[in-house]
Amino acid sequence: MDNDSLYPEKPFLEKELVKSNWGLTILSMVIFVLSLLLIFSDKIDFIFYLILVLFLHEMGHFLFMKFFKYENVRMLFIPLMGAFVQGSKPKYSQRESLLVVFFGPFPGILIGCLTFILAAVYKNDSALTLGFVFIFLNTINLLPVDPLDGGQLFKLLVHRQRDLFLMIFALASSLLMIIVGWVIQDYLVIVFGFIMGVRVRGMQKNYAIRSKLDDLDVNYLCTYDELTNRDYATIKNVLIDNSTTLKKYMEYSDEDSNPLIAGQVSAILISPISKDASLFFKVMIIFFWLFSLIAPIILLISLDFSWYFDKL
Repeated sequence: MDNDSLYPEKPFLEKELVKSNWGLTILSMVIFVLSLLLIFSDKIDFIFYLILVLFLHEMGHFLFMKFFKYENVRMLFIPLMGAFVQGSKPKYSQRESLLVVFFGPFPGILIGCLTFILAAVYKNDSALTLGFVFIFLNTINLLPVDPLDGGQLFKLLVHRQRDLFLMIFALASSLLMIIVGWVIQDYLVIVFGFIMGVRVRGMQKNYAIRSKLDDLDVNYLCTYDELTNRDYATIKNVLIDNSTTLKKYMEYSDEDSNPLIAGQVSAILISPISKDASLFFKVMIIFFWLFSLIAPIILLISLDFSWYFDKL
């Protein structure tokens, strides 16, 4: 007899369908602009440049997600923080994921370099400011710090899915953000670092749960559809044992068909990612990554911006 048949059938988990809602994107953008106006009320041009750079950056992620048929893709702006694109797939490709991440900052850096050149040739202040915003935001985003794009690239290239590695990497990134914010006296950066620290706490809880699942020989590197009834039951029991809230909740619900528990079980799973990126492909990603960090510095040194500084 199949051992899996001894366990109750896992409940059906309905997928949340979230279509691209440009109305919500525009609303979040308006709120983002209003929050900036409270601080930079006399910097209308800077706010416009910032919105343009962020939008084009996230559009790079958005278009590649759409091209690779990600589900539930949408773009949102977060007041005083930035913007992000959200999407998912049942199974991920290392090659596709690298392209999705990389083509957020890379086009922005190319546009920034071109704008720098035009600013130097035509001695245009506005073009110089726009080029600086393009290059600064996208270059910072390529630093190997979680959860920036550079941090995502690093994790994809080393292909480490283990919670301990990711937790240490996220903690180091959080501490680095706090230190950098303290040095440059930017309290938004410090707050962002602390927010990342809260995220590390959640990762620590997942690490503890998945360590128990390893001891119980449970395969959580799979999609919910691939999860066996035995593994579902085991994960459910481990989650309930490690959460007082869930224990109390389950006293008043049907354990075997509760959608909330099914969602909690699904959240503990790690979506599989295929190692389909060749060594050559990864070397090229690293090459263009380094190029994106170095090229703006070379341009700043080689181009003549003395006309701008003479005005100061």
